[in-house]
Amino acid sequence: MVLNAVVALVPVVLFLAALIVMDTFKLARPVTIAMAIAWGLAAAVACDLSYDSVAQAGRFSDETLTRYVAPMIEESVKAAFIVYLLIKRRIGFPADAAIVGFAVGCGFALAENVQFLRALSSAGPLLWLVRGLGTAILHGATTAIFAMIAKTAVDRRGATKAVAYLPAAGTAIALHSAFNHLLLPAVAMTGLLLLVLPVLVLLVFQREWIGAGLDLDIELLQLVASEDFSFTRFGKYLNELRARFPGHVVVDMFCLLRVELELAIQAKAMLVARGAGLEIPVHPDAFAALAEVKYLRKSIGAVGLLALRPLHVTTDRDEWHRYLLVAGRGGRKGPI
Repeated sequence: MVLNAVVALVPVVLFLAALIVMDTFKLARPVTIAMAIAWGLAAAVACDLSYDSVAQAGRFSDETLTRYVAPMIEESVKAAFIVYLLIKRRIGFPADAAIVGFAVGCGFALAENVQFLRALSSAGPLLWLVRGLGTAILHGATTAIFAMIAKTAVDRRGATKAVAYLPAAGTAIALHSAFNHLLLPAVAMTGLLLLVLPVLVLLVFQREWIGAGLDLDIELLQLVASEDFSFTRFGKYLNELRARFPGHVVVDMFCLLRVELELAIQAKAMLVARGAGLEIPVHPDAFAALAEVKYLRKSIGAVGLLALRPLHVTTDRDEWHRYLLVAGRGGRKGPI
């Protein structure tokens, strides 16, 4: 029984621990990871209760429930926490999206396998090998994949648009359903999953997400501060906005672009230093800049902020930069 429990529960925890260790920039905060695991645990219990209701209703056969209904319900419930974090701008890059997503799946798998251990205590080790290395890893992988695809789509479409999440949800549900169809023997499916998932994770973590973004922000800030700014597409666009907005609002727009870039550079520099094993404090000027951003955004207004979006400089990720800097100063951080 002890050996069965170890095989069923430990592998998914070790994989999550490996992801956290690989996150040299410490993008995913421990409290967020803990809440993700807790959400996964609660999601598993909720799904189990819903299946009792579905079974009593007798609307689906066991095969339909396993192959189609369960993947749709489980992936939707797990993904809800990721959607919440994306709307709150608490995820900055695909790498931390993968960690938090896998943490949700880890919690779900732990709760589900504990239920199976209680119900099938006399089952042989092969079942727990498939449950621990196959199904459990699958739950983490599908939610991690949802989180990465959704984060990429949100950066393009915005976090509040439902269409941004549809490709991610479809992919996670399709993968889960394919696994449940048992297109290959269970052991072979488990082996295939263990072969493909590490490759996918390595590709995500080897990308220079932060360094590339930092270089671009520095170049843009130098461009904004240069004498030739008025001849760039940014300067020309702001000049065109003078016909639609009062002069002081356009000036505030320019200031907002500059301050947002400065904050983005400081936030990413903190992460780069953290990746090198150094912890640098938030510069005191950043706190004044955060207050200035709040004032400028209020002064510009919703319509003005919408007009700035074509420049692709002030984006939803700026909210994540502000969150990162506030968390770094050791002040009130909020629930997540």
